[in-house]
Amino acid sequence: MMPQRKQKLVRFDRPTTRQGIGILALFLIGTALIAGMILRQATAFSSGVLHANEGRYSLALEVAATSRQRRKGLMERDSLAPDAGMLFVYDEEQTGDHAFWMYRARIPLDIAFLDHAGEIQSITSMVPCTTEKEACPRYPAGTSFWMALEVNAGYFNEHGIAAGDRLEIAP
Repeated sequence: MMPQRKQKLVRFDRPTTRQGIGILALFLIGTALIAGMILRQATAFSSGVLHANEGRYSLALEVAATSRQRRKGLMERDSLAPDAGMLFVYDEEQTGDHAFWMYRARIPLDIAFLDHAGEIQSITSMVPCTTEKEACPRYPAGTSFWMALEVNAGYFNEHGIAAGDRLEIAP
């Protein structure tokens, strides 16, 4: 007679406590990584004060600090609040031939190019461009800059803001 083998039954219906903790830890780490990526891409908001000869003017600033945020800019927006703007911030100085464009922009804007201390170096007006990319004009800074501030067209003229005036950004 042949000996019978006893078969050991293995049950997989319930994970052990150690396995459960491992799965939970992986889930939490994944969630934290995804949340971190989303937060890095989220637009930051700040406030600023434009110091001009004729007075001080407060602005609500949307800060575009990543390349993705700078590429998107104010595209496809139908309006911008009267005392609001978008501040483009760079990690290194941009050359005078660096240009902005208004592809898929719906509102006319003015742009000021600022040095590292927030002093306005030049101001340009830009018109919306809803045609093909290649047909949209480019607006070069004409000066080196570290930041660029877009506001509604006419804002700088209405408030007497010109080159040499300064933007102070809240910490």
